[in-house]
Amino acid sequence: MTQSNRQILLVSRPEGAASVDNFRLVETPLAPLAEGQVRVRNHWLSLDPYMRGRMNDSKSYAAPQPLDAVMIGGTAGEVVESLNRKFKVGDRVVGMAGWQEYGTSDGSDLHVVETKHVPLAAYLGPVGMPGATAWYGLNRIIAPQAGQTVVVSAASGAVGSVVGQLAKRAGCHAVGIAGGAEKCRYVVETLGFDACVDYKAGDLYQQLKAATPQGVDGYFENVGGDVLNATLARMNAGGRIAVCGMIAGYDGEPIPLKHPQLLLTQRLLVQGFIVTEHLDVWPKALSELGALVAKKQLVYRESIAEGLENAPTAFLGMLKGQNFGKQLVKLA
Repeated sequence: MTQSNRQILLVSRPEGAASVDNFRLVETPLAPLAEGQVRVRNHWLSLDPYMRGRMNDSKSYAAPQPLDAVMIGGTAGEVVESLNRKFKVGDRVVGMAGWQEYGTSDGSDLHVVETKHVPLAAYLGPVGMPGATAWYGLNRIIAPQAGQTVVVSAASGAVGSVVGQLAKRAGCHAVGIAGGAEKCRYVVETLGFDACVDYKAGDLYQQLKAATPQGVDGYFENVGGDVLNATLARMNAGGRIAVCGMIAGYDGEPIPLKHPQLLLTQRLLVQGFIVTEHLDVWPKALSELGALVAKKQLVYRESIAEGLENAPTAFLGMLKGQNFGKQLVKLA
């Protein structure tokens, strides 16, 4: 058993855009396990947009990431030592061990998963927090009805890709918004959306108007800014907007709403949500999503960085849209 653990700490707050200088790679000794503890060799680290908000020392839905501490993050791995009767060596588990190669805990944050039908990494994507986020925002806020039009921003990403596929299964006309021709082709040809608008090419509103001739009934928001303004202008009366993320403003830039009167004139329901505040729906959501993945009826894609030392660069690239699908770091 190795006696050391490589970790990445957050050592400074970003001023504007985050940079690799905000992080530091360290090596620390592993203490022997205490009674009731379990040690996991992390195989996969999840990189997610919410982490950028936690880097700031500002009021939000969760406490800021502490400085000089292991960066927060979801992990999936294998139990390598256990003094906890609930876990045995060889168990595959998911948890929140953060940006490090080994996690040590009392087991209360760990969940054993089966990997015969669902790959371990998928529990950090479509059968994990991103999948539950997509399921909740679509089913509990947008409440899709057959024949309606649902628009999804960041449609090729870990959350958006699931939203659109579930909307199609509900009988909706699914329209994605993504950056670049390659991502838009993937959204339509592989994920099965009816259309995809490239926000990097031409007039965003005119493209969206052409793709949504009947207007928009439901909108899953991951981005904010120009994408939100364009979609608001296409919303039908009584439309529902699930606000999941505002990545356009993560570096502190203002993201003004150009036509807020549309909220009134179109009688829109706009609901922000944090999926970890709705853990009661996770068993149902993840059971459904896991069955779809096992049957290969839910398509997903992963961008994989190799090695813990590359996590900061991969994270910053994800914030700029350089990833394609779920961003992961392979640790083992």
